[in-house]
Amino acid sequence: MSHKSRVRDLMTTEVITIGMDDTLQKARQIFHEKRFHHLVVMEEGKPVGVLSDRDLLRQLSPFVGVRMSERPQDLATLQKRIHQFMTRRLISIEPDATLAEAARLFMRQRVSCLPVIDADGRLAGILTTRDLIRWVVIQEGAAI
Repeated sequence: MSHKSRVRDLMTTEVITIGMDDTLQKARQIFHEKRFHHLVVMEEGKPVGVLSDRDLLRQLSPFVGVRMSERPQDLATLQKRIHQFMTRRLISIEPDATLAEAARLFMRQRVSCLPVIDADGRLAGILTTRDLIRWVVIQEGAAI
């Protein structure tokens, strides 16, 4: 790929999404099973926010899932809804944007993922800082 590579060349098209009214328990299960770090939050078929694994961890007690230590209030937190904790200010990028534009957006907005939204407002993919770093390392010929 050249220095004019586009977001579409690097983005992940398998984007895991979650609904605004889904629970933190569902998000926790997805993060555990899929090993992704970001979920795009959808409402009526449109992306409206992001929930990161860090957003989730900030809400959970360290006692969740620890037998004999787990408290009722710890379990109650898992029933709270995604919309209470998601990042609502959706910072996104278009598939035809350059990777340099994506890098500037990551730095300027201080985000670790960019949902990729096409001209029709549909979710086309996701680009993460990890994707971009991996691409740079490969371009430099270094092993990952």
